[in-house]
Amino acid sequence: MITHSGYAVEPWSLRETELNLDLLSQSESVFALSNGHIGWRGNLDEGEPHGLPGAYLNGVHELHPLPYAEAGYGYPESGETLINITDGKIIRLLVDDHPCDLRYGELTAHERVLDFRTGVLRRTADWTSPAGLSVRITSERLVSFTQRAIAAIAYEVEPLNGSTTVAVQSELVANEQMPHLTGDPRVAAAIDCPLMPEEDFAQDTRLRLVHCTRHSGQRVGAAADHLIDGPEGTTWSAESEPDVSRLTVTSTLEPGRRLRLVKFVGYGWSAERSLSAVRDQVDGAVAAARSTGWEALLAEQRAYLDNFWSGADVEVDGDAQIQQAVRFALFHVLQAAARSEERAIPAKGLTGTGYDGHSFWDVESFVLPLLTFTAPQAVAPVLRWRHATLPAARDRAHQLGLAGAAFPWRTISGAECSAYWPAGTAAFHINADIAYAVVRYVAVTGDVTFARGPGLELLVHTARLWHSLGHHDPEGVFHIDGVTGPDEYSAIARDNLYTNLMARRNLTAAAELASRHPDRAEELGVDDEETAAWRDAAARIAVPYNAALGVHEQSAGFTGFQHWDFAATSAEQYPLLLHFPYFDLYRKQVVKQADLVLAMVTCGDDFTAEEKARNFAYYEALTVRDSSLSACCQAVMAAETGHLRLAYAYLGEAALMDLENLEHNTRDGLHIASLAGTWMALVLGLGGMRQHESEDGGIGPLGFAPRMPEQLSGLKFTVMVRGRRLRVDIRRSTARYVLEEGEPLHLLHHGELITVSGDRPVERPLPPARVLPEPQQPKGRPPADRSPTGAFDGDEDTD
Repeated sequence: MITHSGYAVEPWSLRETELNLDLLSQSESVFALSNGHIGWRGNLDEGEPHGLPGAYLNGVHELHPLPYAEAGYGYPESGETLINITDGKIIRLLVDDHPCDLRYGELTAHERVLDFRTGVLRRTADWTSPAGLSVRITSERLVSFTQRAIAAIAYEVEPLNGSTTVAVQSELVANEQMPHLTGDPRVAAAIDCPLMPEEDFAQDTRLRLVHCTRHSGQRVGAAADHLIDGPEGTTWSAESEPDVSRLTVTSTLEPGRRLRLVKFVGYGWSAERSLSAVRDQVDGAVAAARSTGWEALLAEQRAYLDNFWSGADVEVDGDAQIQQAVRFALFHVLQAAARSEERAIPAKGLTGTGYDGHSFWDVESFVLPLLTFTAPQAVAPVLRWRHATLPAARDRAHQLGLAGAAFPWRTISGAECSAYWPAGTAAFHINADIAYAVVRYVAVTGDVTFARGPGLELLVHTARLWHSLGHHDPEGVFHIDGVTGPDEYSAIARDNLYTNLMARRNLTAAAELASRHPDRAEELGVDDEETAAWRDAAARIAVPYNAALGVHEQSAGFTGFQHWDFAATSAEQYPLLLHFPYFDLYRKQVVKQADLVLAMVTCGDDFTAEEKARNFAYYEALTVRDSSLSACCQAVMAAETGHLRLAYAYLGEAALMDLENLEHNTRDGLHIASLAGTWMALVLGLGGMRQHESEDGGIGPLGFAPRMPEQLSGLKFTVMVRGRRLRVDIRRSTARYVLEEGEPLHLLHHGELITVSGDRPVERPLPPARVLPEPQQPKGRPPADRSPTGAFDGDEDTD
């Protein structure tokens, strides 16, 4: 998409210079605005044409039955789907009674710009109606980071070739008609007209609609107010009905005169509060926004983002496309999380309804690492949401005959919504992913209050899950059987290595934190005997290894499976899950996404450098990357093992996942975890940043092992650690560490302990990278080579 002639590569914005209707659905996702609470897709102001109309509130969903061919104990009964709520961004335009629909008449100019520094989507369009009247449309749109319930639009119309009568219709619309869905399982379930009307209102410049979902019982309110600036004779009227509340402004415009409309939209929802309470909430939010005013909202937005970029920006020298992509990624990850405030972060954020709007392990494993080091204030609310769902997770564990908590594989409210057991319930590693997110957050921020409270409780109940799920064999080895790891092409396995190593960290960290806070541990029923059992299981956990091949096994026996026939698999048959039965995938050596490779990223201290190199080469030849979560992990490990050209290629794939629509489903929303993976590929990959494990199961000094591919001349990034702001500046031969704020900080640079203070930056040389044979990818599946030297060796026979 971004390579289309209508898109420009710029460091601080995404600019579209022509409207291409074939790319409309994708552009609606990439131009989406959100603050983690409200989401507005980047639909055209006039509402049509559109690919997928979308306005979302985090947590607002509808229930639907999950059908099964036959009943089974423990199967979830209901699914949850993110729904399109009342759309407040529609401003229809009529030019002398001709609706402004860009499929008709002539569009002579069109530009949209998403500015990452201001958080504003700007649009300019010159359109000539079928009757020959020309107008210029200018709009600015934001979803406020500072006023959580507010989104706003400034919309202007100006005639270009004579006196023109225009009518602007600003609307709140519920139960919009949705397009037909495809057969892709990644697309949301269809729920028609999910909102039941409870109240509609229109008076003067104010609009309001209140609805309730049919089955989940959530009340949704939307209100709007307007500021109108037009020439003398401008009039307006308001009307409402159950699913539409509308303000119509009419004006006759002479050349040089404009009609300007500023629209403030407020949202609120609750499953508990009354209609009058929700009504008052949205009316109050809109009144506050109107009092603030448009210009002040813009200023607040810019100030919020200035603060974010001061601690999160990544500068890439030598690749303008990657520079744009990483800022695009950081901006959208922030939008997904900034004001989620104890709600889930969906896999697609609030940019579309892909994956039904569910939250997965993506959040803790990919999104929270970025936020922990760049916007830590956004992390605790996400983990508190997980903590709030503990009762449901404990009930689920009890239903499965297990102790502790079994967190759902996919969910909105905290209930398990995965109807497919092998890729849902069996993916127990999500419990360890949550636990590691807790450990990481506490280590990086020093938030003792969180550690004693929700943190310890999450660690205790996840540790109990592992201890009851696993078992000791006659030799005392601790096994965890019947689980699915990150690789969804291998299911119900014994001793998935990623799961086992993450469970070991979970068990050890829970025991350590309980020992630090014995009073809280006692309240949770934890005693010395239980923590000793956790430590024993951790110390004796199985680590599958094939000595003959000299590699770790993804799961016990995996290296003995038949290899997938990549030579007989055509490019059109990827992703494999849409063309082959899971039964065939499960019994072959083929990897959907980084699994053991991810284990080497998250638990790197459990492997030697030689083991990492051998493991990476072995699994590189099996990994087809049918998941957007793979390339960033492979980039990190490729960099660590010295394959910098390959790391750079995988960086490009992660960074351009949505901008180039590489998974062919950007229309359904952005891949928030892959966007976060862009940061991982740069900071953990080329920057070599690692949180090394301490002997007590905690986290030791932060380490860096920078590596610079020949295509780049520099990389700069900032991380926040214990209230300190550390700037890392990597060049071709040196790395410079600058402490911009806070007390002195101990770091590792390629294993050397250094101390950085505000008055003493430290600069160190980069050691030469090891030269190893280039690993091979499956036939037809190497990443696009971004270097000028040509294709990877593994790509030679793919034509």
